[in-house]
Amino acid sequence: MSTAANTAKIQEAVARQRAFFQTGATRPVAVRVAALKRLKREMQAREQILLDALQADLHKSHFEGYMCELGLNLDELGYLAKNLPRWARPQYHPTPLAQFKSTSYQLAEPYGVVLVMSPWNYPYLLSLDPLFGAIAAGNCVVLKPSAYAPNTSRAMAELIAAVFPPDWVTVIQGGREQNAALLDQKFDHIFFTGSVDVGKMVMEKASRHLTPVTLELGGKSPVIVDRTANIPLTARRLAFGKILNAGQTCVAPDYCLVDRTVRDRLVEELKKQFQKMLGEDPLANDNFVRIINRKHYNRLQGLLEGENLLYGGGHRDDPDSDSGWIAPTLVADTLEGASKPMGEEIFGPILPIIPYDSLDQAISFIRQREKPLALYLFTRCHRVKDKVLNTCSFGGGCINDTIIHLATHHMPFGGVGQSGMGSYHGKKSFETFSHYRSIVDKATWLDLPMRYHPYTKLNGFLVRLFIH
Repeated sequence: MSTAANTAKIQEAVARQRAFFQTGATRPVAVRVAALKRLKREMQAREQILLDALQADLHKSHFEGYMCELGLNLDELGYLAKNLPRWARPQYHPTPLAQFKSTSYQLAEPYGVVLVMSPWNYPYLLSLDPLFGAIAAGNCVVLKPSAYAPNTSRAMAELIAAVFPPDWVTVIQGGREQNAALLDQKFDHIFFTGSVDVGKMVMEKASRHLTPVTLELGGKSPVIVDRTANIPLTARRLAFGKILNAGQTCVAPDYCLVDRTVRDRLVEELKKQFQKMLGEDPLANDNFVRIINRKHYNRLQGLLEGENLLYGGGHRDDPDSDSGWIAPTLVADTLEGASKPMGEEIFGPILPIIPYDSLDQAISFIRQREKPLALYLFTRCHRVKDKVLNTCSFGGGCINDTIIHLATHHMPFGGVGQSGMGSYHGKKSFETFSHYRSIVDKATWLDLPMRYHPYTKLNGFLVRLFIH
């Protein structure tokens, strides 16, 4: 299909959704709740199909696929369906005395037609969770998954088509050409998850229509390990966060700042944990996730060339795909951050180890860089905890663990600065895709006269009396 034909098809799809939204069909809360419940049932019925597609794209085991994607999707769906009626009610607020007698409240309304653009690394989690929020808020949705994960994109398109008419929710598959055509359309909100560079382009395109955006980006998420940390447990939880999805996680620990007095112990424990989790030859472990494609596979190998490796460094081609596996690897670095892995977001199972002599050095190292999406601190000292939280800005994170702060619908997830803007999960997803109108409903049986012309000294006195 030609570029012009693709553009015309996308324009037509967006126009149909806008016409459908104008009918008001998506607004009744009961309709939204029923849709979320239908979607949950259909996902459960297609679990095997969805997990097989994930394995085909990323060699992700069914265990990890359910734990990190489908299970979290289903949990989010249930939570939204259960709480949506309460969130959608008017939110009442106090009324100033000068506006007596009135009732003040906020009403949530859907934006209209929204675009959700998602990445390949967690194709279900990062596509469907924002989609759920958009549906819960009453919007029509165009979902654009990544072309790098074609099997999961196709599985999602079939899932959505089984639950929604395309005028309500539709999936647009394809690559850069489709992305460009979509970003030329006028949407009422754009939700993008991906790289910083593409996020900037999305924001620039959205500005042409004054379209609000939510950007979930990335960055180099640091780990701080102080001398009081429980080193064996730290290594276990740090290794988990690094090898999950083969490090292809936006909140993966990107580099580790460790107190010099415990650096060697941590390195040895990390080696033990990698071997315990993946075996003596991690490249032969059938549950280890594959690097998504040849481009990223070669990029990761390039990051290791000429570096001082403390552990790992191996790689293996996959005969069934144009990619392969990179072994968990520890790279020695210093506070100068001169290694190649410190020059970009790694997005793979590589972890630079950087010793520090004082906590202030570690904090300064982090603050000299862009604000990260996540930060992980391992310590048993409350003073250290307070100091790091009060001096370092980051999207979110964990103390004495990694990754898990995003696996809850009770707190929002998002970035700050270069790592993103806006947030979602649970109620915050509903709020992200809603516009809140402030309403003052004024009584007609009383009309205080002091605001009207002519302005008199008495009216001025009454205004000062009421507004103070």
